[in-house]
Amino acid sequence: MKAELKFISATKEYNTFEKSVPAPYIRKSFVCDEDVNSKIKIAVCGFYELFLNGEKITKGFLAPYISNTDDYVYYDEYTVSLNRGENVIGVILGNGFQNNPGGYIWDFDKASFRSAPKMAMILEYKDLCGKAVRIVSDESFKTHPSPILFDDYRFGEIYNSNCEIPGWNRVGFDDSDWENVLATDAPKGELKLCYAEPIIKVEEIKPVDVFEQDGGFVYDFGVSEAGVCRLSVSGEKGQIIELQHCDILKDGKFYIDNIWFVRELWERDRKIVHKDTYICKGTKNETYMPTFTYHGFRYVKVTGINKEQATKDLLTFVVFHSDLKTRGDFCCSDKTVNALQEMTRRSDLSNFYYFPTDCPQREKNGWTADAALSSEQMLLNFNPENSYKQWMENVRKAQAKSGALPGIVPTTGWGFDWGNGPAWDCVLFYIPYYTYIYRGDTDMIIDCKDSFIKYLKYIDSKRDKKGLIHIGLGDWCHLDRETPKAPLEVTDTVISADIANKAAFMFKAVGLNKEREYAENLKNQFVKAFRENLIDFDTMTVCGKCQTCQAMGIYYGMFQENERERAFDVLLRYINDSDEHIDVGVLGGRVLFHTLSSFGYNDLAYKMISRPDYPSYGNWVKRGATTLWEDFFPDKVSSPNHHFWGDISSWFIKCISGINYNPDGDDLTSVRISPAFIDVLESAEGYYISNFGKIYSSWQRQGNDISLKVQIPENVKAEVVINGYKFKDGTNKKQLDSGDYCLSAFKL
Repeated sequence: MKAELKFISATKEYNTFEKSVPAPYIRKSFVCDEDVNSKIKIAVCGFYELFLNGEKITKGFLAPYISNTDDYVYYDEYTVSLNRGENVIGVILGNGFQNNPGGYIWDFDKASFRSAPKMAMILEYKDLCGKAVRIVSDESFKTHPSPILFDDYRFGEIYNSNCEIPGWNRVGFDDSDWENVLATDAPKGELKLCYAEPIIKVEEIKPVDVFEQDGGFVYDFGVSEAGVCRLSVSGEKGQIIELQHCDILKDGKFYIDNIWFVRELWERDRKIVHKDTYICKGTKNETYMPTFTYHGFRYVKVTGINKEQATKDLLTFVVFHSDLKTRGDFCCSDKTVNALQEMTRRSDLSNFYYFPTDCPQREKNGWTADAALSSEQMLLNFNPENSYKQWMENVRKAQAKSGALPGIVPTTGWGFDWGNGPAWDCVLFYIPYYTYIYRGDTDMIIDCKDSFIKYLKYIDSKRDKKGLIHIGLGDWCHLDRETPKAPLEVTDTVISADIANKAAFMFKAVGLNKEREYAENLKNQFVKAFRENLIDFDTMTVCGKCQTCQAMGIYYGMFQENERERAFDVLLRYINDSDEHIDVGVLGGRVLFHTLSSFGYNDLAYKMISRPDYPSYGNWVKRGATTLWEDFFPDKVSSPNHHFWGDISSWFIKCISGINYNPDGDDLTSVRISPAFIDVLESAEGYYISNFGKIYSSWQRQGNDISLKVQIPENVKAEVVINGYKFKDGTNKKQLDSGDYCLSAFKL
């Protein structure tokens, strides 16, 4: 198809902060002999909005996708009905990822693919005689500047309603004074149909409070989410209304200093950051909503309005994210833990715009570690596998010939010298692995197999003389520290061993035995090097002597079975030394609670998560968080909306409600139900919708006894195991076929 497409643009100019280039209107009028069905294929470098005879038919927000167009160019397909007589195709083009202005620390402004947004289109139908008719984008298409004077994926949008052109995309419009578009070079990237879930509107939120501050009015929407504001105003002609967005207040003041990217620009003019601007045309009930940008925020500071205009009806928070459906959830009798589950899900979704991003208010980058750390919780709560599969195309394409991976995808080449390493690169393996475990899908494994080998050979080549790895980022965002406690050689080597182990498992799953043997051998070499150099066997202590090192060593199998108890005692000592508080970064946080549960210390894990005093997740709730924060500091917040601490959700579902689906990784028809009856809880429930149906587990405390309800779908068998309790028949295990069960358990 790519050879058939002709790419066009309205201009050759870059969009910059110093000189903005309006988003172009593009239109094409044509005549049909009769009413007929037609197919439209549209490929865009940037974003687009598509109209047919004045009706917007775009699949969703920020179409078609976000990619490095030297790698892949995405297109969408539409089936439409054309009318007899004149028809009009209308398109608005936005800059998207194609045309980022200067100053970014990730070098987007230096992208080799950078250009003004461009598009290619084919419209096909059959005429009265059955002859195929094709309308292909070319220089006959007309263009004119739109009212969107500036648009940027991260910074925002400027819209001048006085530049609107009524009827521009409708039949009968006179475009004789419009310019013809320009033919432009086709992008280098391979053309791909976008099958990832579209970004859709999911909710509208009204402000819970409005207050005057520093020459403006601050709107509080009560929660942090991602999306845009819809402005509804009756203003004066030429009135300039600015909407600036932020996540937090500091000392009660609107605060944006944590949005630190583009330092030079920031120091020059903070006003441009995270802001949308609307210029009124002076009619009643004007409405504006940004088209080609989005923000992560809870608060909006509005300037340029008067008190009479500053009503709660002025702004509506329109929430967007990829169209992911709920597949699992959890709740219990503890409001704090329910809030944490809700915060995790909110962070997961507000950071899913075609693929997982790190944060919606600052970077909007596809950081690989963030996606890897959250992959299991995402698959337990939602259905991201289609979007994952599309993004993994881009991850593989970004892989260097050496096998190295960048820290962000998409990238223009940034992220190889800093921002990566095994704990980030593991996304290549973790997403296919967990997708296989929960959905049985081998497609991603097959697609990634060559990249797996390429990376394994790369990481093999990076071992030092001791066989250890220490090349990347370590236990990021360590509690109350700028640097982690865990030595890099510990975290890099243990993650490298886990990468090789998961690769061997996946190779076995698809029958690649030679590749499996190579991966297993490499895993054994990493384990051997770790054990020889990083464990003191006299005390069963991992080098680094901290919660992260000890928990990762246990969780990832660096200790043999007869060593695990002593190693775990060391971990307990570290936890006791911290007064039963967490003292980890994101890598330690991903495994700590699961490690505690594997030794029966569910109540301790629960306490560390939910306690209200600093440092803990519960302390975030106490301090008013509505999404997961990036880090644990007592007096500051870097980013108030990150998801890479969110594996607590998988711990809630797997450990408290006890749903361990496909526990051995080789049977999608099996589930182990083993709930933890946390002492301070009165009840808990969770569910997961497998390929075969809903698996449900709930329990209710009744004095010293437990009432356990279990739902098992057709074709699934369950093993129910309870610890510290027994069933009426004196056992603590039951084998269940499909059906609904109510079981009574008695405390030992």
